[in-house]
Amino acid sequence: MRRIVVLALLLGASVAAQAAEIKNIRLWSAPDQTRLVFDIDQSITYRLFQLTNPDRVVIDFSNTRISKAVKTAEVTNNVVTSLRTGVRKGSDLRIVLDTKTKVATKGFLLPPYERYGHRLVLDMNYEALSEVEQTSADVPVTSVETPAPPAPVVPNQPSEKAREIVIAIDAGHGGEDPGALGRKGTYEKDVVLAIAKKLEQQIARESGMRAVMVRKGDYYVSLRKRTELARQAQADLLVSIHADSNNNPRAHGASVYALSAKGASSEAATWLAEKENASDLIGGVSLDDKDDVLASVLLDLSQTATIEASLRVGKAVLSAMKQSQKMHLNRVEQAGFVVLKSPDIPSILVETAFISNPLEERKLRDGNYQSQMASAIMAGIRDYFKEHAPPGTVLARRGDYIVQPGDTLTAIASQFQLDVSHLRRANNLIDDLVRVGQVLRIPSLIDG
Repeated sequence: MRRIVVLALLLGASVAAQAAEIKNIRLWSAPDQTRLVFDIDQSITYRLFQLTNPDRVVIDFSNTRISKAVKTAEVTNNVVTSLRTGVRKGSDLRIVLDTKTKVATKGFLLPPYERYGHRLVLDMNYEALSEVEQTSADVPVTSVETPAPPAPVVPNQPSEKAREIVIAIDAGHGGEDPGALGRKGTYEKDVVLAIAKKLEQQIARESGMRAVMVRKGDYYVSLRKRTELARQAQADLLVSIHADSNNNPRAHGASVYALSAKGASSEAATWLAEKENASDLIGGVSLDDKDDVLASVLLDLSQTATIEASLRVGKAVLSAMKQSQKMHLNRVEQAGFVVLKSPDIPSILVETAFISNPLEERKLRDGNYQSQMASAIMAGIRDYFKEHAPPGTVLARRGDYIVQPGDTLTAIASQFQLDVSHLRRANNLIDDLVRVGQVLRIPSLIDG
């Protein structure tokens, strides 16, 4: 009898020892979603569901406990108001996330990888849900109207203000995805965001250009989402910034990449397979009402032109970087990086240095080097758009302007987004008086 009791106690201890433990909970806040990562010491099973009145997300973990070291009170942001835990059925764990609003939630398990162990990732998306609700509430299905076509652009008319060139800046990795790791503990995600912010500041100082940050802080953005955000911003160029890594610590220098033909082919297949449900435009032409052959031709034309433009801007950036940086590759390389696969936005990826090289890791951490790298990228962008400014943009309209009836120097300067003093100086004017028919020189970025 005594042996049976001892055996039962041993079996009970064995079962208890097999319980999984949540070691840590990490929260990352992005503009459109919150991501929670549960670090667990072994594989687990779980159930995820949502409740309303009030809104909350519930995760039931089987045979799991939470470490006392986890500071659940700190797992909050502007959407998640609190995290509560409770034991169910003796050995199961329930975690309840109270939210300020409804969220579209999905969870998935990840196996151990490099420095990480088992993880449960929970994505709570509030932007997508709000857009669906707004569409269903605000757009009656019985009264959808076809939008009127845009008015044609008439050149040299002061009433039509030229638009700025939009540059989407993509700082690689972010959040729980740190990217490459330097020997001194430098995370790729941190240094590339610092360079991206410096490039954003430089673009903001460029007349006729505007920067849009794909990632503004330390949070994760999926690769597909990065190209979607660039398209939503109607970007004229996407620049993705990364830091290289190699098993050889002596590998050094910067590189510039554009999309490869193979990468373009695989992307074309994806777009064509989903064209019936696609709401995106390829070169301004929707694919959803085209047959397969015509859609394929249109997509091929768009992708070919986009890759050619990507190579041209890549060469301009590479040439500018050579003036101040050591290059790992002396030509623009082509690869199938997902972030470069937008069929209608010229895109380049810049590897700023090798974070695996101790000397270059130190440079990547240095603010002066970060500014130099941003300046080199900026110089290449400037050179490219000087020759290839998109129609309707401020840079495309610069050159000579014929003064029209009703024009004033102030209005003309505003149209081309210039200071009046800059325009006056470029034309050697002693005052702000202009006459109809007078030809004014609209200075370019180089003049600025």
